[in-house]
Formats: sequence, C-alpha cells, structure tokens
Amino acid sequence: MTTLAQGGSDSTTERGTARSGRVQVSKTHRRSLPAQIGFWALMALLVVIFIAPLLWMLVTSFKTNEDATRIPLSWLPRPWDVSAYRTLFGAGSANPVLRWFFNSLVAAAANSALIVAVDAAAAYALARMDFPGKRVIFGGVVATIFLPIFVFLIPNYLIVSKLGWLDSLWAIIVPSAGGAFGVFFLRQFFSTLPRELEEAAIIDGANQWRIFTRIVLPLSKPALSTLAVLSFLTNWNDFLWPVFVLFSPDKLTLPAGLAKLQNAASVNYPIIMAGAVVASVPVILLFIIAQRQVIEGISRSGLKG
Repeated sequence: MTTLAQGGSDSTTERGTARSGRVQVSKTHRRSLPAQIGFWALMALLVVIFIAPLLWMLVTSFKTNEDATRIPLSWLPRPWDVSAYRTLFGAGSANPVLRWFFNSLVAAAANSALIVAVDAAAAYALARMDFPGKRVIFGGVVATIFLPIFVFLIPNYLIVSKLGWLDSLWAIIVPSAGGAFGVFFLRQFFSTLPRELEEAAIIDGANQWRIFTRIVLPLSKPALSTLAVLSFLTNWNDFLWPVFVLFSPDKLTLPAGLAKLQNAASVNYPIIMAGAVVASVPVILLFIIAQRQVIEGISRSGLKG
C-alpha cells in the first residue's frame, strides 16, 4: 500500500510539474509575441528611414525642376521626365560625368588595393614579429586615428606638389595608402589566428614571407575584403581632398565634379539627384556583393559597432 501511495504521489507530482511547465512556456510565448511584434515593427521603421531618402533621390531625378520645387511636394513625378539624365550624359554636355565616373572608379580601386597591400604587411609585422619599439610604433599608429583629417591636408599637399602629382589621379591614389585604421583593423584580425599553423610552417622550413603569403593572407580573406570595401567607399565618397589637388575638369572625380552641377544663382535639383543616383549605384552594388565578407570580417576582428 505504501508503494502504491508513493507511486500515485510521484505521478501526481509529474503531472503537476508538466502542467506548470506548459503554463510557463505558454506565459513565455505570450510575453515573447508582443516583443517580436515590437522588434519587427522597429526594424520596419528603420528600413523606411534608411530607404526613403534613396527613393526620394531616385524619383526626384525623374522630375522637372518646377515639379521638384513645387509646394506641396509630391512623391511621384508629374510628368516623368529624363531630361536630367540627358543633361548629364548628352553628347553636348559641358559636364563629363562619365569621365568623372571613370576617374573615381580607377582611383578608388587602385587606392583600396594599395591600402590592403601596405596595411596587411604592416599589420602582420605588428601582430606576429618581435622587434624593439613595436608597442611604441603601434601606439603611434593608433594615435593618428584620433587626429582630424584637416591636420594632414597641408603636409600631404606639399608632398604631392613636390612629387609633381598635382592635377593627376596619383594625388588621389597614393597619399592615403598607409592608413592607420587599416593597420589597426588587420592587426586585430591577425592576432586571432592560431599560432600553431605558423609554427608548423616554420618546422616545414617556411620563412616569414612564405607564412605571410601562403597561410596568413588566405585565412584573412574576410578582413582583407572588408578593408578593401571600406577603403573603396572612403575614396569614392571623398570630396575635400580632390577639390584641393585636382583642377582640370576632365581630371575631377565624381563627388568633386557633381559639385559643379549647381551654381550660386540657382539649383537644379533633378540634375543633382541624377548625379547622386549615378554615384550611389556602384556603392550599393558593391555592398550587396560583399556584405557577407564585411560582416564576417568585422565580427572576427574584435571591433564593435
């Protein structure tokens, strides 16, 4: 009888535990549903906030200037007009937009490749090699990140002038090749790689250059891709430095050239928005293609947004 009583008590306890567990799961589910709705509502709001300016830029490029400045403003053009793009790309256009686009593309691609090559070598030395003053050098590199860019304008201009690179794409490509951010970013990534791989390569007779090119760089593709994309975007969007060192209309990059589309007397908004659309397309496509590498590279480098 005692055994039967204990068995009944145990089964009652199990049923009570199961019932309380179901109640707890049900309460958790009820609590999580409003939280999920709120989360996705917030995400939708953020999407609208980020996408709305891009859509406005796109539709305004298809408006006439009168329609773009009409009050109240309207989203859809009345009528749809492509005269802004004809002005930019027409055969008789005074603004060589395609030339500016090509200059920006060449300068940004060459600059990002140069930054990756220089910063990867410097970061590997600071992450894996031992030499006197390494900590001091790394501290100095990191310290330059906090200096405003205006501090480097005059020194870089004087150097570029002495080298005879004024009014050429070399002035856009070379000066920022040794960026402090790239060295810091790659150094953080290289520090996460297991040393056992390098030690095994040393046992097999590999030197530092072979280890760097055959082991470290292939394992660092996410970080290298991230740095290349960020460098490309920085150079592509740069406005201040090209204005300082480029003078001829056919040597300008896209951001500096687009500034010529407006004058002090009037502003043609559809033409400016059409130029902005042209400048935005490569950036958006590049991020769509490389977003996985960028996310992986940032997450593995130890940097937090």
